[in-house]
Amino acid sequence: MLTADIMKPLHLFGFVFFLPFGCAAGFFNSCAKIIPDSAIYIPVELGKEFTAVCTLSEDSVYSADDIKWLMGNVILPQQSYTNVNKTSNLTLTIRSDMENPLKCNATKQELSQEYNSCVYGIYLDKGYPPLKPTNLTCIALQDGRNISPKLTCSWDPGKRDPIIKTNYTLFIRVIQSIYKVTSYKNPTRNLTITLSVFPNHAVLGVWVKAENGLGTEISDELSVDSETFAKPNPPAHVRIIPEDSFPRSLMVNWTHPIHETIFKLKYHIRYCQAGCSVWKEIPENLTKAYIESFRLQNLQPYTDYVVQMRCIQQENVGYWSEWSPNATARTPEAPPETRPILWRVYADGSDDVKLIWKDPQKSNGKILVYNLTVTEDGQPRSLVVTSKEYNITLKGERASIKLTANNSAGVSPAATLMIPRRGIKLYPGVEQVNCSVHGGQLWVNWLPFPNIHPKEYVIEWVSVPDKESDWKTVGGSANIVSFNELKPFKRYNISVIPLYRVRNSSYIHPGTQVTVQAYLQQGSPLRGPIVNVIATGKTSAQLNWKEISIHEQRGFLISYTILYKTGNIKKFVEVPSNTYSYKLTGLASDSHYVVNILVSNQEGSVIGPNSNFYTPKYDNSEIDLIVVGVCLGFLFLLVFIMYLFIKKRELIKRRFWPQVPDPSHSTIANWSPDCPNKPDTPKESILAEVSVVEVDMDDRKSFCDEDKAVMPLKKYFSEERSSGIGGSSGMSTPRQSVSSNDEADSGQTTASTVQYSAVVSSGYKGQTPGTQAAMFSRSESTQPLLECEENSDHLSEAGGHLTNSYFKRHRGLEQLHMDESEEPSFGSLSFSPMEEEDSPTLTEDPPGPASSYMPQQSGYRPQ
Repeated sequence: MLTADIMKPLHLFGFVFFLPFGCAAGFFNSCAKIIPDSAIYIPVELGKEFTAVCTLSEDSVYSADDIKWLMGNVILPQQSYTNVNKTSNLTLTIRSDMENPLKCNATKQELSQEYNSCVYGIYLDKGYPPLKPTNLTCIALQDGRNISPKLTCSWDPGKRDPIIKTNYTLFIRVIQSIYKVTSYKNPTRNLTITLSVFPNHAVLGVWVKAENGLGTEISDELSVDSETFAKPNPPAHVRIIPEDSFPRSLMVNWTHPIHETIFKLKYHIRYCQAGCSVWKEIPENLTKAYIESFRLQNLQPYTDYVVQMRCIQQENVGYWSEWSPNATARTPEAPPETRPILWRVYADGSDDVKLIWKDPQKSNGKILVYNLTVTEDGQPRSLVVTSKEYNITLKGERASIKLTANNSAGVSPAATLMIPRRGIKLYPGVEQVNCSVHGGQLWVNWLPFPNIHPKEYVIEWVSVPDKESDWKTVGGSANIVSFNELKPFKRYNISVIPLYRVRNSSYIHPGTQVTVQAYLQQGSPLRGPIVNVIATGKTSAQLNWKEISIHEQRGFLISYTILYKTGNIKKFVEVPSNTYSYKLTGLASDSHYVVNILVSNQEGSVIGPNSNFYTPKYDNSEIDLIVVGVCLGFLFLLVFIMYLFIKKRELIKRRFWPQVPDPSHSTIANWSPDCPNKPDTPKESILAEVSVVEVDMDDRKSFCDEDKAVMPLKKYFSEERSSGIGGSSGMSTPRQSVSSNDEADSGQTTASTVQYSAVVSSGYKGQTPGTQAAMFSRSESTQPLLECEENSDHLSEAGGHLTNSYFKRHRGLEQLHMDESEEPSFGSLSFSPMEEEDSPTLTEDPPGPASSYMPQQSGYRPQ
């Protein structure tokens, strides 16, 4: 800084020296000059007018009309200066934005001749004059056992910065000598001056002078005794001595920091309990004497105290010393002044009670043991307990508890409490309990029960669900209390219980407990509930969810918001916070839905995870209606079919189970007109079994007259086997009879009947027929033909003749058999009688009238 201040004038001097010679090239003297002029910066005051005069030399080719003024490179307006002959006068107001240098420039141009410019300039130092220094003070510190000769003085230089360089000089007059020191810093607020020795008991004169290029200011002179500037050290070797016989006092000792020949001191003592920031001060008039000890009184027994001290000249002249370092000590023990804080906690669902207590607020020492007395049914039981809790089991309706605390100095007053069995009517509680948060603390206030004054109140708080509990007591006149022991984002059950002192009883009786829930600080929930879809319908869905844990709620829940969407359609439903199920209605059938739940409290909201479900296309009721309709339709159809079976049973019977004609009742014997009818045979002859007899068509001799009449039967060979004739009960599809002389298609069949032909004669072959003419009867039946009839085309032709079969009825129980020596062959095809187990039993009925079967189109007709 000093180098810069020195170099500026030198640089400016060189610049000013160079300008005249540079501008007057070819001349021996300078061409122009500015007044005021200086080889260094010219100080000018900001905001004030400044006047400069530029004068050209007598032999200069320029006139005043050729002069222009410039501030830096900016041409000043011509209205700010006037020109007369070879002189130009400039007047302007100084501003901080003006640039150096201020130049006077003379120029001229002619066609015939060109002239060099004439320039002269000065530098301006813009600023303010100094202000008068005020509030001058000085201080001399203690050095060893004396006051230091170094005197440090400070002052207020003023709020305005001079900007330009300002010097401050401190002057101190000691008797006839004057000491001074100068500062070249800008601005300066303090200076230290060193005297030969500190002038004890002398009068000093002190003043400050501020000086710059725009002016000089001197402060008021300060003329005071030298002790006014002295500041001693704090008291030395401060210590605290406790006394066992005085548990409420402490002795403080120290030594003087400076000898009394220099000046006497007085002391100031302050103290506080350890950890407390509020100090208590001893009145100064109690320590005004020149002493080295003092007794602190009215202290709390068995309490740590911190003591500090300072000192000053006895006449209160000069400066207070700094506070001494902390000195700490503990007061001795004393008997406890207050009773223990006794309370109880009921166990859930039992008669067990936990007694809990705290040390007396003024225990005055370390509590060693507790004396506990439990009285039930007039029987006291004394215990010595070292812990702060004890469990008892109530045997009667109530128990009386008395508790005292003991330290090394004595016994505390007794705390009493009456504990009734849970469920017994108690004394009244408070009217109303409210909680609020202010200043980071939970405040609980209540309304006492009218016209009842409790002795005190117990305020209990229990964290949910951790069940961490604590309590405190307040006086019976209080109705508000604050807590700072609670944790944020945790729910507490706050209970207020009044305690009453009942007349004629030495025990405290609790009143009815009133409980509310509260938070010291709430926050947004940690997570949202998980929704479960337990039932879905065509247009509805049943939702269930569980309440999130109290730890995750972090506040009192306000509501649940059900958010559900399908596709781009979004909807929501808001329900109260005590709702844990809801049925969504108005949904679209056969759709996919995404649902979640937003839970909100006073501090924010959080959304739960998504849950998906699908609505069916049909509702359960619709499915039930469809099933019931189908079942009813099937039942109706079944009833209708049963009705048809009952109503049309004969028609159905004939349709599905046709009646097979009984050959024993056939009138086939009356069919041929050439043979006489046989006389009616007895009933037994009708029941005779019918046999088929092979007849050789070429054996003309074996035919009787009746046999010849039967020859047309050779045209009718049945292709199907008849169960009625052969004894079989099965049915087969009938085929049309084919004549031996006609070529017919064997695959062509009739609608439903097969014609049976039988020759009925009065006798067997080789026997004389009876007088009754033989008859040929035709029968239309659905009974399958006999095997020999179905295979008539396969009859043997080895003998060159055809065989034919006809019916032969046995009479009575007599059964005809073929000759055992005869073997069946293709030349002679014959039927053997049916086995007994295959032939149906024929009922003996009298022969019916002679009739014949006629072709029928609609089934069997009764004969």
